[in-house]
Parts: sequence; structure tokens; C-alpha cells
Amino acid sequence: MAVDVEGRLREEGLEPSAWSNGPGDRYTAHEHDYDKVIAVERGSIRFGLPDEARSIELATGDRLELPAGTRHDALVGPEGVTCLEAHLPAGSLHVPTHRSAAAWQDETDGRTSA
Repeated sequence: MAVDVEGRLREEGLEPSAWSNGPGDRYTAHEHDYDKVIAVERGSIRFGLPDEARSIELATGDRLELPAGTRHDALVGPEGVTCLEAHLPAGSLHVPTHRSAAAWQDETDGRTSA
């Protein structure tokens, strides 16, 4: 079943914009002064959270919520990536949160995971 990432974000009242990168592209560690919601439409990407000494792998349909001031880097997967990104005012999100495609679908459909 295809995941309507953009539709799910818009149902939450978010206004996402798309960006894409090719295989192996990297972003060095940086932070933003706004909260960010990122959802993978196609492909994969790994986000590093250097201040927490961990990384989060995102695949199609997965979502990452990053509060303002969260240092992060990224490495695009072997097939490239297309993400949808929406910004929120700083303070809307409190901790970095990863939601898998299945868990996010369950939340938006009002179901729980089996």
C-alpha cells in the first residue's frame, strides 16, 4: 500500500515542501531556530544526533520531529531520498521523535499496532 506522506502532513495542518538528494549526499551537523517535521516520501536517509550520540534511520513513510536547536547531520541512502519538510514555531516540539511509517499510519487511522 502506498503511503500518502503529503496528505498525512496536510491533515495535521502542516504545509510541507519537498526536497531531494542523490545517493550518498551528506549534510554536516547544524541546527535551526524553528521546529522541523521531516517525512520521507521515497528512499532513505540517516539523521545523526551528535549531542545524543545516536542516529535515526528513516525509510519511505517514516517521520522525524526535531525541536529547534537540535544539532543534526544527515547521510542519504543508496537510492537517494525525497523528503517533505514542514516548519513549526520553536517550542512546538520538545524532544526528537522518530515515528515509523506503520506507527504513524496507526496513529492517524486511530488504530494501534498489532
